[in-house]
Amino acid sequence: MTGYIAAAFCLIVTLLNLVSLALAAWRCRVRPEPIAARMSPTVLENPTPPVSIVRPVCGLETFSEQTLRSTFELDYPDYEVIFCVQKKADPIIPLIEKLLAEQPEGRGRLLIGDDPISPNPKLNNCFKGWQAAKHQWIVLADSNVLAPGDYLQQMLVRFRPDVGLVCSPPLGVSPEGFRAQLECAFLNSFQARWQFCADALGMGFAQGKSMMWRREIVEAAGGIAALASEIAEDAAATKLVREAGMQVALVDRPFGQPLGTRTLRAIYQRQTRWARLRRASFAHMYAPEILASSLLPILAGAYAARDFGFEPWTAAVIVAAAWHLPEALANWRLDWPTTWFSPVTYLLRDLLFPIVWIDGWLGDDFEWMGNSMTVREVADETVDGAA
Repeated sequence: MTGYIAAAFCLIVTLLNLVSLALAAWRCRVRPEPIAARMSPTVLENPTPPVSIVRPVCGLETFSEQTLRSTFELDYPDYEVIFCVQKKADPIIPLIEKLLAEQPEGRGRLLIGDDPISPNPKLNNCFKGWQAAKHQWIVLADSNVLAPGDYLQQMLVRFRPDVGLVCSPPLGVSPEGFRAQLECAFLNSFQARWQFCADALGMGFAQGKSMMWRREIVEAAGGIAALASEIAEDAAATKLVREAGMQVALVDRPFGQPLGTRTLRAIYQRQTRWARLRRASFAHMYAPEILASSLLPILAGAYAARDFGFEPWTAAVIVAAAWHLPEALANWRLDWPTTWFSPVTYLLRDLLFPIVWIDGWLGDDFEWMGNSMTVREVADETVDGAA
């Protein structure tokens, strides 16, 4: 009897995985019609309204010049760029000053200072930029996001009357070496895939890499300080938009984050940080994430095979192939970084993910950009509120 249960579990979860791949591939497909033809006239009387781009920066990274320069290479008629830095001694400042000197007067500004409105240093850094922004459409964009020429159009086209925020998960690009490919496996066809699935089902949620706001939505909630209600500003953004009776939407094609070389330690720390944040803000959605890994179906398939008199290792290999070969095909069709050994990185990711998932339940503290942070306050407030 237990063999039948294990086989049914393996089959059902594997089919759900294949459906999710197909749904994400459909959601991120290349659309033949021009972006302008898909703009909503009920939201955008002007298809290219003036936009303010606020980019919080901290420290100099390998791809900083490439990502920050891309902000000034947009095919868009009217936008301003506001760089926000917390400390006068930050090594990124000379690069920003160099980029600003190359631009027409008024296109970009650098603001230095800190506004401690929350435990979140990124939100504190963004505060002055939001306050200084001239326009009603505002983008909060991380410094490691690579902006394509139609960056703003890709976000604007997703606005409808019931959409209050449009964002993009990071797509790992330019990986160098196996470990960076492993991070691509986490970022792209795992996290981005499930985000696009949620978006396709009308349950989109924010990720703070690139967020385009209709300013009035935030101001109606009390201003950008309202995003301090959660330790992560994107979780607070999701709740703010939903409480306003609106939806979060994702762009059609995610924006890239150049990776270069990565370390296993950095990958693990990033994934556990995000896991703890998701668990603290959306525990009911975090719990079933364990089913997104192929490990349990592989074990169930091997157990069922043994029960039915077949070789468990053969069943495990078949189940793994049924999960990861279609994943590689979906990535290839979407033109996301894919190599012949990508299925190996997907399998390794799925073997590591249960450890990350458990860590997300057990841990509260993490370090981000040299700042010690915790999700305990958020969790405690949730418990107090429920009581």
